[in-house]
Amino acid sequence: MKNNCLLKNGNNIIRILDQQPDKKLIIDCIKQTMPKWVKNEKIRLFSPCTEQELHSITNTKIKSMESFDTDSRKFIHTHFSLIASILPFIADSAKRSQMIENIAEEMHVSKQTIRHYLCLYLIYQDISVLAPKQKQERELSSDQKNMRWALNKFFYTRNQNSLKTAYTLMLKQKYCDINGKLLPEYPTFNQFRYFYRKTKSMQTYYISRDGLKNYQRNNRPLVGDGVQQFAPNVGVGMLDATICDIYLVDDAGNLVGRPVLTTCIDAYSSLCCGYSLTWEGGMYSLRNLMINVVTDKVEWCKKYGIVINRNEWNNSQLPGVLVTDMGTEYRSENFEQLIELGITITNLPPYRPELKGSVEKFFDLVQGYYKKYLKGKGVINSDFQERGSHDYRKDACLTMKDFECVILRCIIFYNSKRIVENFPYTDQMIAENVLPYANCIFEWGKNQLEANMISVRKNEVIYSLLPRTSGKFTRLGLKVNKMRYHRKGYTEEYLTGGEVCVAYNPDDVTTVWALLDGQYMAFDLIERQYNGKSMEETQILRKCQKTLISGENRKSTQAQIDLARYIENIANNVCYKSDVKVKDIRQTRKRETRRAHIDFVKDSEKNE
Repeated sequence: MKNNCLLKNGNNIIRILDQQPDKKLIIDCIKQTMPKWVKNEKIRLFSPCTEQELHSITNTKIKSMESFDTDSRKFIHTHFSLIASILPFIADSAKRSQMIENIAEEMHVSKQTIRHYLCLYLIYQDISVLAPKQKQERELSSDQKNMRWALNKFFYTRNQNSLKTAYTLMLKQKYCDINGKLLPEYPTFNQFRYFYRKTKSMQTYYISRDGLKNYQRNNRPLVGDGVQQFAPNVGVGMLDATICDIYLVDDAGNLVGRPVLTTCIDAYSSLCCGYSLTWEGGMYSLRNLMINVVTDKVEWCKKYGIVINRNEWNNSQLPGVLVTDMGTEYRSENFEQLIELGITITNLPPYRPELKGSVEKFFDLVQGYYKKYLKGKGVINSDFQERGSHDYRKDACLTMKDFECVILRCIIFYNSKRIVENFPYTDQMIAENVLPYANCIFEWGKNQLEANMISVRKNEVIYSLLPRTSGKFTRLGLKVNKMRYHRKGYTEEYLTGGEVCVAYNPDDVTTVWALLDGQYMAFDLIERQYNGKSMEETQILRKCQKTLISGENRKSTQAQIDLARYIENIANNVCYKSDVKVKDIRQTRKRETRRAHIDFVKDSEKNE
């Protein structure tokens, strides 16, 4: 008989731990008592037993160490350490007891705990049996089920009832008789509050009471990598717009309002690639922004009397990736046409401002630059909407041109003089002594292999952002929006017909651009009375013309009827002759012509 073998007799199972010629050291696997020496005769009736039978009878499942989590493995090894030094003295009960007492005093645990884990290990011979017991969820009582129902029905709702109100409504629904009288037995408010605190989920609390959108905007854990997810290199532009905190006037001093600043920020370096300052947002400001991005910034600043070095703002290319929010203009068909230039457009999910933190920070910094120096010049403070606050509109004195000069100065400072803190510098950047300014980081990143910048002409950007429609070649020219256009060299297309995609400018119908073989071909308006007019003005003029014509249709029809009647009366009064002479027509015609001339002279003299 070998050590550690299992023996069974009925419902009793023992394990042989050690043996001598006349006795054996056993442990009772069912009662889980400490090991003891017994005579061979006492276990003579026991027969061999398997480990599976032991596990089945004791209802124990032995798992592999790999299946436990880190905390459980730590728990197992910690408790095995308590009994490891006792195992060599299992056969000596006195020494064993002394060791248990010493360990209990040293480790500040009870002797019973040490004995319990020692017996478990000796019975199953596997340290995984020392794993902590998994907590089993108790089945909810009827009162707890009612409390859970009441919380879901009355507390976790957009009504935002208080806990006390939810408790009262629960009693009304679940603990009152048919007459509305409270039953003798019902849970107290303290029990209801304890159950709420025990089962409370903050995510459920925020979403159910304030809504999913508010949770995503204000309460959601911000544990993502943010901008670095979208900007591993130069060439990821983030677009956004904001209303500036200043009121402006026109050249005559009349209040106009607050301008809209739209910008494109390179997320990797935080460089401002371009901007647009307009009175309105939408596609108009977005079109101006894209044109400004590909404009030479040195020449652009000269228009406002600002001289800069090229390295201060050296960008005239479009980012290969444009990251936008879910704004209407960014989801429009016009904006998506930029993909024709090889640009990838990424729309962020709603209420995720941290994913475009670069552009949000740009607005905060730029407005912070000028606001402290333009106080009393139309700049508004945070109290501008409060009752009784100062009317900042009366302070306005800057025009759009003045303010654009201010914005340009702020952007130049932002790009070339602001220290970019917390930028993830690489060993290569440090070795090449890249200065911590946005323009320096951008210039370095632009020269790396992974940079994603696209060179395009200004006209290509303009054409890509224009609205599209379908044009049709006819003998009358290229028909677009019910107007006719012409370009030399397209006679065959006019004769054969066919449809073509056409880009048009809603603000000026003078020219349209047909997209033929990947090229934009300009066609000029044939109906020159509409030259220089917008699409809206043209439609109004056509509508007025149609209304004018339709108003005279009745008179014209009546005149046609009257003309037919007059002609018929004249014809009816003429005597029809069936024997008209057709000979000597020439002589007859000469005679009548001469008489007509004589009659004309006589009639003229009579009139005088």
